[in-house]
Amino acid sequence: MSVKNMGGEKIKRKKYISYLIYPVIFFLILYFLQRLFVPKYMGRVVEGNFTEEYYQEISPHDVLILGDCEAYENISPITLWKNYGITSYIRGNASQLLSQSYYLLRDSLKTETPKLVILSIAAMQYPAQTNESYNRMVLDGMRWSMDKIMAYRASAMEGEHFLDYLFPLFRFHSRWKELEADDFRYFFQKKRVSHNGYYLRADVRPLVEFPRERRIIDYNFDPVCMEYLDKIRKLCEEKGISLMLIKAPSLYPSWYEEWDRQVRDYALQHKLHYLNAIECIPEIGLDFQHDSYDGGLHMNVYGAEKLSDFLGKDLIKNYALPDHRGEEVLQKIWAEKVEYYKKARDEQEREFSEYGYLKQFSDEP
Repeated sequence: MSVKNMGGEKIKRKKYISYLIYPVIFFLILYFLQRLFVPKYMGRVVEGNFTEEYYQEISPHDVLILGDCEAYENISPITLWKNYGITSYIRGNASQLLSQSYYLLRDSLKTETPKLVILSIAAMQYPAQTNESYNRMVLDGMRWSMDKIMAYRASAMEGEHFLDYLFPLFRFHSRWKELEADDFRYFFQKKRVSHNGYYLRADVRPLVEFPRERRIIDYNFDPVCMEYLDKIRKLCEEKGISLMLIKAPSLYPSWYEEWDRQVRDYALQHKLHYLNAIECIPEIGLDFQHDSYDGGLHMNVYGAEKLSDFLGKDLIKNYALPDHRGEEVLQKIWAEKVEYYKKARDEQEREFSEYGYLKQFSDEP
């Protein structure tokens, strides 16, 4: 081969290499920008991490709990383990719709089949999403699959675009003006913020007076909510999983008798166990002067532990759930979870005792 031909071959190879390298560099830049601009949810709002933290689990669960804040702020899987040896996880998020709970359940069943699904039915009153940020917190952390696509289609608001979920950089590119230290600190890896899906709060804000209960025109649940309740029930039946319905003992917003009657009728019709914990507040031992962190809307860790202990007794009574505390492998896994939980609780208690509030969740300097 002549020197001239050899030179031509080198030029061609360089061109081919450049055709490969430049696109790779371009997509790497886009990837790093996306990692930087997407919210990290490590400040006051941590719920945006709940969905993706589930995928870090290395052992299956006998109980999966689905729902909105009435699930993830009021039930402590660590307490269920410590007191009863029940393994559980909460797949919940802020304002999580029933449609989203359904697709998160489908997502979970790809890797595990629990003995029991507990569904918080507070979301029966919300057929559609009211804020894009709630959709983002539920869906952004969900692994890509047809279930994520269908979850988006079921809950997308007017003005939301699928491409913004496929490529979050399109949605968050303007955050370059709002970048904070956390965006760089947690660029590669974020710390765990939940305890098997539970949102721990050890601060105390006593019960306040709520607005008077408002009458509404139509107390019937929206057909969309009934549709996804049916889908969750049928999916559980198909997989041989027991389904339990629960209403957390939250004092506000109002849970109308007309709503409760519909849930009871549905549970009776389909032979489901329904626990309305509002009716059990004295038996649970809740004191909303001490057991809430936001004036009675949600329970703090003290209230959640009381409810979880009460729930554990109910689960042992109504379902054949095994006590795993004597199993060496699970004991080791959950010992680490208990230690992490205790450390977080102790740190919050110390901080609240010193300042009267929790810095991470407060506007105080």
